[in-house]
Amino acid sequence: MAIALAAWCWTGSTVLARPGDKPNIIFILADDLGYGDLGCYGQLNIQTPSLDRMAGQGLRFTQAYAGSTVCAPSRSVLMTGLHAGHTRIRGNARHPLQPGDVTVAEVLKRQGYQTALIGKWGLGEAGTTGHPRRQGFDYFFGYLNQRHAHNYYPTFLWRNEDKVFLPNVVPNEDEEGSGEASVKAVYSHDLLMAEALRYVRDHRDRRFFLYLALTIPHANNEAKVRGMEVPDQGPYRDLSWPTAQKNHAAMITRMDHDLGRLFAALSELGIDEETLVVFTSDNGPHREGGFKPDFSASSGPLRGIKRDLYEGGIRVPMLVRWPGKIKGGMVDATPWSFADVLPTLADLAGARIDGWLDGQSVAPVFFGRHPRSLEDRCLYWEFHEGGFKQAARRGPWKVVRPGLGQPLELYNLDTDAGETANVAGRHPAVVAMFEGYLKRARTESPLWPVIAPPAAPPDAPGLPPAKPAPGRPKKPAPKPPPEAKQSPARK
Repeated sequence: MAIALAAWCWTGSTVLARPGDKPNIIFILADDLGYGDLGCYGQLNIQTPSLDRMAGQGLRFTQAYAGSTVCAPSRSVLMTGLHAGHTRIRGNARHPLQPGDVTVAEVLKRQGYQTALIGKWGLGEAGTTGHPRRQGFDYFFGYLNQRHAHNYYPTFLWRNEDKVFLPNVVPNEDEEGSGEASVKAVYSHDLLMAEALRYVRDHRDRRFFLYLALTIPHANNEAKVRGMEVPDQGPYRDLSWPTAQKNHAAMITRMDHDLGRLFAALSELGIDEETLVVFTSDNGPHREGGFKPDFSASSGPLRGIKRDLYEGGIRVPMLVRWPGKIKGGMVDATPWSFADVLPTLADLAGARIDGWLDGQSVAPVFFGRHPRSLEDRCLYWEFHEGGFKQAARRGPWKVVRPGLGQPLELYNLDTDAGETANVAGRHPAVVAMFEGYLKRARTESPLWPVIAPPAAPPDAPGLPPAKPAPGRPKKPAPKPPPEAKQSPARK
């Protein structure tokens, strides 16, 4: 698949004074956690003291976006730095990453990082070119397949290329490992966290990148209304809530407790101030496994949920912590997305990327600087389930095309974050600008075709001309507390 349109090329680090400043990196990805599911984002029912503390110790972003509104494409954007109109995997189908796809793990590995993925992958099965160990990760433990990852009590997980068998019993298990367990002996989340803690301890003396892709609070869809699987309901056991709501809350609080253990381990090992930790979610909250996202306002004040391109489906929590480097208690409203993660981490690691990306480094924002280029650009999403849909954002303006050939809806997010008032009729010039952008922002994919796409118009006024990219980033030849303080530049 050729990449014929892109926006940015990164050539080196600008944010760290000395090469020795480059941090360990732990990137934590929750699964279907809504924008409103954490206390630091306004959640009142679910207890998240560790992540609330992380927000107080670091930087909390209020306008960060996932790469897509479902799992696999969001993770593909995250790994490749290419938005949903350019990245290889644009939907929840089993198409693997290819050898020409450059991932953040490969970029960091070139910089001397030890790289590990613990958790859910979803970008390539066993024996394919998309396997994590063929995409830059030295070590892998967890789920390859996203349907397998629905099951919190699986009969096996993967360690590198080998299956690790577990004492759970799944009588209706399919070939992918999904199903509902009848004997629930080992909870997979607990294994993932134990493995993560062990990895950090074992690599305390080397620079490492740990991609910790947790499965909480995704539902086990194969268990239907019993799909919110958790060993116990913790502090919610005696509440009069529906079972699915208690289990959902217990899952999030369990994850939060375990992340508190991770932060404690960083301190005990003496590497807290050498480690950048990022926490976010792959998309908005689901309505699956008996769970109802409106019960505890999982989308916060936003419209929509998972599988929507409205804000509730793609705007996600984003916390960044690096003691001694990133000032604590800051809140920032810079819009950025998963496409920015690869260039941002490359920037912090002092890496050079030879090629074009859709993302741009937001690392300067971590340290209180706000380049204008981050403000005056478009962010893009597309989604293929149930018909082709698109969305884009530039500055305060957000458009959604709810179906192929349908007119654009326009929202001013500065005054209407909940997307309640479509103002397209009042701003025809803004709509025209986005119409031009949407037709030029993407390339066709044989894996996710769009029926009869409209012809691209000339460059629309008000938007920089699209820049053709010379190709993908080149892969080298293989070698043997909310709102306590405000950022002075942003609200």
